[in-house]
Amino acid sequence: MSDKSIQKKKYITQTARRVFMEKGYRQVTMKDIVEACQISRGGLYLYFQNTGEIFEEVLKLEQEEADDVFGQNIPGEAMPSDILALFLKEQKKELLSRGPSLNKAIYEYFFENRTAGKENLLKKQFDAAVHVIEKLIQAGIQEGEFYCEDPAGAARNIMYVLEGLKIAAQTRQIPEAAVDREILYVMQGLFLEE
Repeated sequence: MSDKSIQKKKYITQTARRVFMEKGYRQVTMKDIVEACQISRGGLYLYFQNTGEIFEEVLKLEQEEADDVFGQNIPGEAMPSDILALFLKEQKKELLSRGPSLNKAIYEYFFENRTAGKENLLKKQFDAAVHVIEKLIQAGIQEGEFYCEDPAGAARNIMYVLEGLKIAAQTRQIPEAAVDREILYVMQGLFLEE
């Protein structure tokens, strides 16, 4: 793919992201994306065959951007507890954001596309986050910062708490104090009592 084609595909993906944020996943049509991008229908079909393909590209872009933001904010001498706290802080920002979000669209997409054998990007992202958190916990144990008998279980638990908070934020707008309480509970569970 030429540089121009790569840029065009990225433009379509970024524009489509805004459309998905506004309408969710189910309500978006190829026509909506054509109109938002101000391109021809044929121009769109050169890059994507359906809204599902576009949305999967949006999810990949979201993950890349989240990884970049998180990676840029980690200080050079950061301890595992600092990195985990930064990760949770970024999650908190997302949870409390009242602006447009892809969360509704993400859940709609995955409820609609639960076919056996189909690659589940949401599960892959969840599993990757669990793996990173597990490694942070293990590093924290080695540094003497954390105590945890089951780093993998603790990492899964952290991600399930965050996933639950995301749903709660979308359905009933949880207060900041509730998010802080859950994050504090997660962090306290990893530190040795002195």
